[in-house]
Amino acid sequence: MLAGGGSTRFGGVDKAMLVLDGVSLLDRVLTATTAATSTVVVGPVRTACRPVQWTLENPPSGGPVAGLAAGLAYGVAPVVVVVSCDLPWITAADVQNLVDGLGEHDGFGLRDTSGQEQQLAAAYRRTALAAAVAQVGDPRDKSVRRTLAALDVAWTEPTRAGDDVDTWADLDD
Repeated sequence: MLAGGGSTRFGGVDKAMLVLDGVSLLDRVLTATTAATSTVVVGPVRTACRPVQWTLENPPSGGPVAGLAAGLAYGVAPVVVVVSCDLPWITAADVQNLVDGLGEHDGFGLRDTSGQEQQLAAAYRRTALAAAVAQVGDPRDKSVRRTLAALDVAWTEPTRAGDDVDTWADLDD
């Protein structure tokens, strides 16, 4: 899980710790991923609803591709589910559907309700994801879309599970 962003659109408030319906965004996504063999959260250590492994991207504040690189350094499972901490409507069933939908593709991801593909809400083959991240060299401030553009990724129909929280208004939807 990527949880290391600066939350600039929230005035620096730690987005992972924002509360929706009594549960932090971090814990909502951790609850959705409880079936994982292992869980790595890339970001500063925080209080969480279950045990996870914590790491930081290198370089610090290097962006989501640096976060992907940091998270990939852990675990060995052939399928990696990448989620950002700002997906409060994702459920365990959604995560399982991502894994089940992978098929022969490099990845299978969620689309938000507007149809936007969410690269940070997807299941990927570890080898394909690692190769794409390695190809960019220094991951600092690299574009996720450009980094993953060569991967064969299939997408769900638009779904609320893919809606992320980027602004205060998103929490009110």
